[in-house]
Parts: sequence; C-alpha cells; structure tokens
Amino acid sequence: MRRILVVNDDGIGAEGIVRLAAAAKNLGEVWVVAPGQQCSAMSHCITVRGSLQIRQEDFPVPGVMAYSVAGTPADCVKVGIRHLMQDRPDVVFSGINCGYNVGVDILYSGTVGAAMEALLNGIPAIAFSEERGGTSEAADACLLSVAEKLLEAGCAPDEIWNVNFPGCPLRELRGIRENRIPEKTQFYMDNYLVEEGPEGGLQLSVCGIPSKAAAPGTDMEAVLERYISIGKIRNTVLGAQGRTDEPGNALF
Repeated sequence: MRRILVVNDDGIGAEGIVRLAAAAKNLGEVWVVAPGQQCSAMSHCITVRGSLQIRQEDFPVPGVMAYSVAGTPADCVKVGIRHLMQDRPDVVFSGINCGYNVGVDILYSGTVGAAMEALLNGIPAIAFSEERGGTSEAADACLLSVAEKLLEAGCAPDEIWNVNFPGCPLRELRGIRENRIPEKTQFYMDNYLVEEGPEGGLQLSVCGIPSKAAAPGTDMEAVLERYISIGKIRNTVLGAQGRTDEPGNALF
C-alpha cells in the first residue's frame, strides 16, 4: 500500500489539510504532520537550534495518524520522515494551501518549501493550492483524479508537481492546463500602508493585491482564466549538471 505524508503551511487546524488528507486516503495509508501554527511564507526555512515540540492530535479523518510540530513546514517533513512514520513515505502531499502558489510567489511558499524538503530526502512531492476566498468546488471535485494522474506520470528526482485550483464554481471550471510556467511577477502584489506606530515611528499595514492579468502560457494565466494549472518546479541544487530546461519547469 502507498504511504502518503500530508503536510501544509497553514497549520494543523486548517481546513485545506483535512480535505487533502481525506482525498489522499483513497490512494493509500495517510499520515499528517503539520505546523501547530500558521506558517505561510516560510519558504524552506528550518529550525537549526532549540527544540521542536510534537503532539499527537485528534484529526477529523478516520484512520489518519496526525501530529502537530512547533516548527516550520520543512521541519514537519523532516520530523515525519525521520521520527514519526514507521516506514518512509512514498510521496508527500503539501496543502491544500489557502491562496495560489503561482508566479514568483512560489519562492516564498511554505507549501512549496515543504515539498522541496521531501525532494531533499529522495521522496516525490506534489504541492496543492487554491484561490483564497473562492469556492473549493474545483479542488474537491478534481484533486483526486489530478493526484492519480501525476502519481502515474511521475516526476524527475529534482522536480515537484505544482497544482493550483481556481476558486470558481465547478460549472465555470474550463478544464486543465498543463506545463504551466511561473509568471515572472507576484500574484499577490505587495501593498504597504504606512501608519503611525503606537509609540511613534512607522507601522506598516501589509496586504496583497491580486493580479488581474498574466502572460500567455503561465500558471497565473491559467487560474485567472478558470483553468486548473499544473506545472513543475525544479530544485536546481539537485539538478544534474548540463541539463537543459524543459517547458513547464521553473527554477527554485
């Protein structure tokens, strides 16, 4: 039976990881190891000093062993593989992230960072994300079939699959676009509102403004046009020397 480690960056209590674990149960034995707190935009950050508190958690998907870790998403992959699972996982599923991981936003993503940590341990990985504030109909209807297809297709040892679901109603979903390359900009453009701090000085109120347009062939274009976006992200540290880029692959 396939062993699946499910992680995320939104925390053990996030709705997305429950839905991902429930779908993954159709594909094999599922373990959940996730941060005990919100860890968005952690990228591939790890804990190098101090302690990592681990707790077994009640989880709303029957038959799933679940643990929270007081650390980062990448920490959760390390801990799950090396200390919690009895046997190494065959694949790591990361997500479902609340918010797209497209464009250069993938460089900040804890969801993608956790998937990259799986690669460093020689384990294939798929990152799943969906639109923040949209409906989850497309993800819930298509995640399992997409995961099955990508598991069958496989990926190079230095690449992960990156999947993004639009937040439109299922009736408005237009299909799937594969071999998507990241847009060369952020989807959630930085917006800093300058305010006076409570004790003088400056205080920045930060919010991201979603992009409205994207270049042809990109992951951002796909989701904006209500397609599921599937692409690959390459870890150049693991990449073979002299390898040439292929369509749909991004550098990490």
